[in-house]
Amino acid sequence: MLTRRHFCATAASAAILAHTPSAFAATYDIVIKGGRVIDPSVGIDATRDVAIAGGRIAAVEANITADATETIDARGKIVAPGLIDIHTHAGRSKEGPPMCLQDGVTGWVDAGSGGADNMDQVAAVARGAPQIGRCLINIARTGVAPGGELHDLTRANVDLARGAIARNRDVVIGVKARMSNNVADANDLEALRRAQAAADGLPVMIHVGQNYSPLRSYLSLLKRGDIVTHIYAPAPNGLLDDKGKLIPDVMQARRRGILFDFGNGVNDHFDWATVEAATKQDFWPDTFSTDWSTMSRTTGVVDMPNVMSKLLMFGMPPSAVIAAGTVNAARIFPAFDDRGTLNVGAPADVAILELRDGEFEYLDNFKGTRKGKQRLFPIATVVGGKKAPARA
Repeated sequence: MLTRRHFCATAASAAILAHTPSAFAATYDIVIKGGRVIDPSVGIDATRDVAIAGGRIAAVEANITADATETIDARGKIVAPGLIDIHTHAGRSKEGPPMCLQDGVTGWVDAGSGGADNMDQVAAVARGAPQIGRCLINIARTGVAPGGELHDLTRANVDLARGAIARNRDVVIGVKARMSNNVADANDLEALRRAQAAADGLPVMIHVGQNYSPLRSYLSLLKRGDIVTHIYAPAPNGLLDDKGKLIPDVMQARRRGILFDFGNGVNDHFDWATVEAATKQDFWPDTFSTDWSTMSRTTGVVDMPNVMSKLLMFGMPPSAVIAAGTVNAARIFPAFDDRGTLNVGAPADVAILELRDGEFEYLDNFKGTRKGKQRLFPIATVVGGKKAPARA
């Protein structure tokens, strides 16, 4: 069956061949040499070269000998599809997107910074970003607000949200609702119902953790393709029961097609005990996200590769970690349909990472520390076929 991705790859491959003088003397814009290519979208985990031409992946082969304008030495490094962070706040300012691009993030979703009152400004940041940026509109018209935006339920105005979506349909790809008690208290379930009404079939992401209502109450209101972020938030009303066992509703929701996102953040969103208990029961995140802002460098978030590294401590294989930061995220939103892959013909978005061995300290949201033996570091990023500025 010819899928949308295969069609795009076929068409782009033809364009690449047309771009070169001849098929036998192809000159590439960039060749990334000798890295460990991990691309779960096509099942590759092997030493390969990656060639880029005309802003697209042109070849992934054991040894590419054709000349290139630029060669990147990736020996000893991981070469992965560009990372996709589905829960950031990069849209709050124009400084955000270039910063996370330096971390290997070639696609991001601002998750609820803007509501109906300020979505136009957040959408403008997304449009001007150096990589693909998209937004989830907050069901509260204020967007994320200090002290919690849903204590006053009149802020959850469905008509206003729909209007803001319509004005920014090119970049708004879903709706966000924060369920925590300190955000919504007893308004949580009605706020989620209104988020679904405003979404009108688009994905809805809910932020959970220390909720007023039990988690199962939210899960029953979610549809296939919706996302739960901060999945390892501790009690009350988290994914574990009083005995530390996964509540049955969580696995039932996963079977229904609900997605579960790590969502690092900085306040109350995860602790090591919950991560350990859940992963011992084989409950791993579908996606990683940072809940990132421009201040994250100095918190336990740091960057997307650092967040991804935290699950390595609990035995998540590197290939599964890369999948959760790339292709799994791309499959959630149609806007990223051709991303999260190094398949020939795909947009040339590449993250070059280094998996270092050593002793690394990781922080949860409750000042708890754990020491891991490996950590991913961003080394270089290619976006749209061009090498991005390195992080200072």
